[in-house]
Amino acid sequence: MGLHHQIVIIGGGTGGIMVAAQLKKAKKGLDIAIIDPTETHYYQPANTLVGAGLMDYEDTQRPEKNFIPSGVSWIKEKVADIQPDDNEVILESGDKLTYDYLVNATGIQINLDGIKGLKEAFGKNGVCSNYVDPEYTWELMQKFKGGNALFTQPASPIKCPGAPQKIMYLMGDRIAKDQLEEHTNIIFATPGTMIFGVQPFKDELENYLVKYHIKQRYGYKLVEINGEKKEAHYVRLELPNGSDNYVVNDERNAAGCIGQVWEDGVRREVQEVNSPFKMTKEGTHYIIKYDMLHLAPPQSAPTWFQKTKLANQDGPNKGWMAVDKHSMQSTKYPNVFGVGDVTDLPTARTGAAIRKQAPVVVKNILSLMGGEEADCKEYNGYSSCPLVVSPNKMLLAEFGYDGVRMSDPLLSKFFNTGKASYPMWILKRHGLPFMYWNLMLKGYNF
Repeated sequence: MGLHHQIVIIGGGTGGIMVAAQLKKAKKGLDIAIIDPTETHYYQPANTLVGAGLMDYEDTQRPEKNFIPSGVSWIKEKVADIQPDDNEVILESGDKLTYDYLVNATGIQINLDGIKGLKEAFGKNGVCSNYVDPEYTWELMQKFKGGNALFTQPASPIKCPGAPQKIMYLMGDRIAKDQLEEHTNIIFATPGTMIFGVQPFKDELENYLVKYHIKQRYGYKLVEINGEKKEAHYVRLELPNGSDNYVVNDERNAAGCIGQVWEDGVRREVQEVNSPFKMTKEGTHYIIKYDMLHLAPPQSAPTWFQKTKLANQDGPNKGWMAVDKHSMQSTKYPNVFGVGDVTDLPTARTGAAIRKQAPVVVKNILSLMGGEEADCKEYNGYSSCPLVVSPNKMLLAEFGYDGVRMSDPLLSKFFNTGKASYPMWILKRHGLPFMYWNLMLKGYNF
């Protein structure tokens, strides 16, 4: 069976729904189809709050049918392939759709098998992730009575890069309130080289790292998890400018750990007074013992998409969709556009980024339909990360390409978004969800 639509959108998440809704607002008669088998739409930014017991998981979910714009066809199937030379989308059922214009909003996939031992340990052995099951995170937080609380992330790109930090700060607040500080190591291990790359947010977050006594490991790439032994294995990456600043803010406390070091082939037990890790025989692995481990799992563009002609087939962005970073237009096929996490844009993958990308995609498609060039190049890399640092404080990190700080014109009139505050928390808990469900997904451009 073959069907044709003027515009085919792959993905019914934030990007796909926003583009469809804005296209319909601009031109009601457009023939648009959204391909997505999912029956439930999730407001993923709230997973941090769910993981900390500050919001019910059910409140982050609504029926997908409520957000398919009126007049848009909803094809509840999975995509198997895209043949852009033939303007064709092939479904897993074998059916084919042809299009005049294609919008790829397939998002990002979670790869639990991307780290040795992760799939086997996940959901038990104290291994949790707000990206997958925030309710299990909350269960572990409630049960935690001391020991090593390890927060980590992979070397691969991830959606909302600030998310692994947010739950860590909330854990720090809980540990302080439960008076467990003397019995706890909070550890943040990242392949990155700093807590945040944009000022003044970096300085503000460092204040909370100190406040919660968070031990930091930079240049630490997670390579294996041993769930039975509750161990996370790392290798150290080379830090820039020859730095050896791998360990930061690692003062001794009552939870000092026993480590092991191999010397001349003989294992010797040692008291690691300044760190909760031990070295392995190979001399390249660093093992952090944990009682609770929260991680952002490895992530990538969908496996099937990586094989299509729309994806980069080599280089550092291999597998991600190749688009012009200002127009969102495919660099290979002028009638194809990308939006959201699947693209190779050099900025953070967040819903806030999509909010600025979608109008650019819409303008360019309408221009092409009118016989003009896709000359709207207004996307400047804007992204934002609402960083919750306690159950009643948040700062809003806004930035664009090359790490340039940006500020919402309206918010910056009333608030210093670079400082954690209660009004910013109200925005996170109530304002942003309201805007998401009632404005963004309904096609309002703001």
